[in-house]
Amino acid sequence: MNNYYDNEQFFEKYSQMNRSVLGLEGAGEWKTLEPMLPDFSGKSVLDLGCGFGWHCLYAAQHGAKQVRGIDLSQKMLHVAAEKIAQAGLEEVISLEQGSMEAVFLPENTYDVVLSSLALHYVADFAAICRKVFSSLKPGGSFVFSVEHPIFTAYGNQDWLYDSNGTILCWPVDHYFLEGERQAVFLGETIQKQHKTLTTYLHTLLSEGFQIVDVQEPQPPQEMMHLPGMADELRRPMMLLVSAKHPSV
Repeated sequence: MNNYYDNEQFFEKYSQMNRSVLGLEGAGEWKTLEPMLPDFSGKSVLDLGCGFGWHCLYAAQHGAKQVRGIDLSQKMLHVAAEKIAQAGLEEVISLEQGSMEAVFLPENTYDVVLSSLALHYVADFAAICRKVFSSLKPGGSFVFSVEHPIFTAYGNQDWLYDSNGTILCWPVDHYFLEGERQAVFLGETIQKQHKTLTTYLHTLLSEGFQIVDVQEPQPPQEMMHLPGMADELRRPMMLLVSAKHPSV
């Protein structure tokens, strides 16, 4: 994974996004994701790509006994640490810098593994699934969000426009050609990894998971007044998946 979020200009733009300022309530997918989350009471939780720490805080505030957040960006972790300190949850939540591909995950340790909008930066999804599966206790949950394959397929992640600048449609091309895409996000060119819907779901099954739920979230009605939000109904932007380590 590349560490774009420690780029000063990129980080400043990201910090001004609704989801950065308002937290989970500012994320369009949250109303769909929250019901997919397991009970955190007394649980040990891992957040891969924890960013500003919003999901770490949510888990701790809903009863998790221990939360470990991992992120590649030092700038993101600095903000997360400030939020955790403000909430008085330093004894519950620990943070560390590193990539999810390289970090050590002890076996049979976590009740819940979360990942929010980070796995589409990872080339080898199967390797992450194996690590997560091994680290989960029997019956444990793996819940994650990624950019939808329809959103990532073409690459540049922008609409097609007519000569007047009116949106025509969202381009989808080279769908089955998985791999690196050059995308423009917040005015910066970054690399993402396109995977098909089949790859996400079949890989989970192949690595031993049971799929519990799959959702393609729509923006909530209360966000429809925001610029461009109504156009989000024209194609899916995100994919949400809840999977489970089988019980013994």
